[in-house]
Amino acid sequence: MAGTSSVLRDASLLSALDRSLDVVERFFALISGIFAFGLMVLAVVSVTGRNGFNKPLSGYVDWIEAFMPLIAILGISYVQRNGGHIRMDIVVGALKGRALWLAEFITTFGVLLLMAALVWGSWAHFDRSFDMSAPLWSRDSSIDIGLPIWPAKLVVPVAFFVLCLRLILQLWGYGRAFILGLENPVAVPLIMSVAEQAAAEAEHIQGRD
Repeated sequence: MAGTSSVLRDASLLSALDRSLDVVERFFALISGIFAFGLMVLAVVSVTGRNGFNKPLSGYVDWIEAFMPLIAILGISYVQRNGGHIRMDIVVGALKGRALWLAEFITTFGVLLLMAALVWGSWAHFDRSFDMSAPLWSRDSSIDIGLPIWPAKLVVPVAFFVLCLRLILQLWGYGRAFILGLENPVAVPLIMSVAEQAAAEAEHIQGRD
């Protein structure tokens, strides 16, 4: 299952690439959070309009469908970098050293293969919807107010592509740790103990009331 983790840094090329990709991931996560807030605003507007003026927000369901990919998928790589995805680590958590890094490498490679296939499939799905010669560049639209669907479909392959880049960096990190026998490699999520989690949380809130 998911746990609190840390990602170490150093002066290596791998760590520099990790930090660069982290900037993109944080930006995507910020956009995801903004649209989540926007969805709450839409809900308030719709409920207020329905109850107060007997006029709910037109196309409310269409807007929800358009926002959902940004909320649910755009931050997926950010979560992967920080080791936040749900997983079964009963076996992996008991491994140490090269055995741990080999297990992490194999499972990460499997996820990369799956995500590469999903990038290809989701891009084909977007391509079927996008048409430069059509109104609003879209071959299809939402049912109620006719929102073009291609922007929401484009979010999926873009987010999955960034995740693939993250997985490649993590494969590099796990492979490097396996070959060199490193204890604390960079650019990969390292699970923190309860004491380390408490210390990190205390440091985070230090100086705040």
